[in-house]
Amino acid sequence: MAEDLSHRHGPITGLFGAEPLTRLSADHVAAFESDGFIGGVRLLTDQQIEALRAELADLMRPEHSGRELWYEHHANESSDAGTTLFHALGGWRLRPALHDILWSPTFVAAAERLLNGPIRFWHDQLFCKPAHDGGVVAWHQDYSYWTRTVPMQHLTCWIGLDDSTLDNGCVHYVPGSHRWPLLPRPQLAGDMEAIRSVLSSDQLAEFQPAPCEMRAGEAIFHHPLMLHGSYENRSDRPRRAIVLNVVRDGTVSDQDSPLLEGVDAVPRGEPLSGRFFPLLSS
Repeated sequence: MAEDLSHRHGPITGLFGAEPLTRLSADHVAAFESDGFIGGVRLLTDQQIEALRAELADLMRPEHSGRELWYEHHANESSDAGTTLFHALGGWRLRPALHDILWSPTFVAAAERLLNGPIRFWHDQLFCKPAHDGGVVAWHQDYSYWTRTVPMQHLTCWIGLDDSTLDNGCVHYVPGSHRWPLLPRPQLAGDMEAIRSVLSSDQLAEFQPAPCEMRAGEAIFHHPLMLHGSYENRSDRPRRAIVLNVVRDGTVSDQDSPLLEGVDAVPRGEPLSGRFFPLLSS
C-alpha cells in the first residue's frame, strides 16, 4: 500500500527549490482584476515537468499503487463514447512531486499575491486529453462545484505539462466573466454548447472566448467565477495538466458532511484546517 502523503505538510523532496522562478508584477495583478485570469506564468523547470509527467503516467496505469487514496478517479469522464478525458482528484496524496508542487515557491508566492493573504490548500486535479481523441471540458465556473465552502475567496492555477494549443485543446476563457453571477453547474465533460441555454442576452453578447495557448511548464491563474472550458484534442500530441485549487486562509466549511470523498469532515462554520487542508504559506 502506498504511503498517504497527506500526513506530510511540507516538501519531502528538493525538486521545487527555495526561490520563485517568476514573481507576479503589478501588471499581472491588474490584468487578473480586469480580465479574471492571467496566463503564461512560468511555474516549472524542464526537470520538474519530466518528474510530474512520469508520476502522471504511472497513475494512469489501472494497477497503480495508492488507488484507494483518490478523492475522485475517472479513467474516462467524457460523455462522448468516441473521446477520452482522464480526470482525477487527490494526486498529492499518492506521489512525491505531485505532493511537493503544492509548496512550490513560485506557485505559493503568486497565489498569496492574487488572494492578498496566506493561502490554504483546497484540492488538486489531474487532466489528460490523449492524442487524437481527447475529450472536452465543458464551459463552467469553478465555484459552482465549491459552494460548500464560504466565503468565495478561492483561486485556481492550471499548469500545463505539454505545450497547450488550439489543436490539442487549450483552455479558453471569457474575459470579464468573473464579474457575472454564479451560473448553473454543468456536466463537466458534457456538451460545450450547453452553456448558451443559461446565459442572458447580455452575457451572450459578452461571450467571446479567448484561447490561452502556452508552453509546457507555464500556468494560468483564474478567478473562481471565471467562465472557462476546453475543446477536444484531435492532434497527435497529448494535453496533460495539473490544477491546484487554493483558498485564502480563513475560508470555512458550509456543510457538516465531508467536503471531499474520504476526507475528515470540517463542521459547518469552522475554518478549513487539519490534515487535508494544509496551510501552504510559511
